[in-house]
Formats: sequence, C-alpha cells, structure tokens
Amino acid sequence: MNAPHRHRCSWADNDALMRDYHDLEWGVPQHDSRMLWEMLMLEGFQAGLSWITVLRKRDAFRAAFDNFDPDRVARYGDKDVERLMANPGIIRARAKIQATIGGARIYLDMQRNGESFSDLCWSFTDGAPIQNDGKSWIATSPLSERISRELKRRGFKFVGPTIVYAWMQAVGIVNDHAADCFRRAQLAAPAGKARRRAR
Repeated sequence: MNAPHRHRCSWADNDALMRDYHDLEWGVPQHDSRMLWEMLMLEGFQAGLSWITVLRKRDAFRAAFDNFDPDRVARYGDKDVERLMANPGIIRARAKIQATIGGARIYLDMQRNGESFSDLCWSFTDGAPIQNDGKSWIATSPLSERISRELKRRGFKFVGPTIVYAWMQAVGIVNDHAADCFRRAQLAAPAGKARRRAR
C-alpha cells in the first residue's frame, strides 16, 4: 500500500502511521455501529489536538476503555474515571473521559429502544457516501452542523460540527480524498448511488 509512486492526500505523506491509516482506513465507509461510535469518541478526544496524537495512542485507548465495548464503558464509575486520569497512555481529559462514558450509555439506550447507531449515522445521506470534488478542503459543512445538532440533542458531548466533519471523513460518510489521491477512485461509490458534495 505504500508504493512511493502513489499520490496521496498531502496530510498523509510525512508519517508512516498516518500513511497506513490513510491507505487502509480513512474514508472507508464504516457501517458497524460499535466502530462508528468508537471513532466518534476518539474524534472527541482529538478536540484541540491533532489526529496523529490520538492515532499514536489508539492502542492504549482501546486497552484503557475495554476495546470501546459500550456495555463495559457504560458501567464505569468514579473509580474508573480516576484510573483513566492516571493512565499516561491516553489523553487525560476528565470531561472527554466522562463524555465517552456518557456516550456509551446513550449508545445502549438507543440499542434498547431498537435504534441502530449505524442507521442513524447513515440516515443523513440516505445510506450512501457523499463524493466531494477533492479540490478544496473544508473543516465543517451544513451537514456536519445538522448531524452535530442531532447528536447533541441526544446528549453526546464533544460533537461540534468540526469534530463531526472529521469523523464523517474518517468513517467514509464523505469521500474527501484529494482529486489526485489513489484512494479517491477506489472509494468512490457506484454510479447512481453516491450523493454529491457535502457543502
């Protein structure tokens, strides 16, 4: 995947970990509810930081949060918060830790009510990735603002429009690979099934 002649999105060029993440994960349509939730929680930890910081700590995050199993995380109490605050392998931000625990409880509430987190996430685009033009870079969109409002309404924290847009890119709800990136065409939705532009 790392052949030197391949053109990538410029942000993925200078770090081996970022290259692998770009080549294998970023922008791949994700439909697994638990994984969509995990990525949303990790994007929340990114707030005010860079994604590479989270990516380098992702294994430690997974170990600390029981592989982001919502059933386990939802049962965390004060002792678990203190345990996580003492863990140097993760980003030790109390509000973000508490938001993740709260997010697990919301996820389970949805599940108990027969609502799929994946179905919610993809309902905003009728189940199909949005194909942007790959020529311009934005940090937010009207759609990310709409999704942000809905997530906040449900009680999620650290889900502002910028965080949500980064999450949409990561989980393939929007294809924002650069126009000359080799992954762009590989991830393009079949003709007639892609929605155009998330502006």
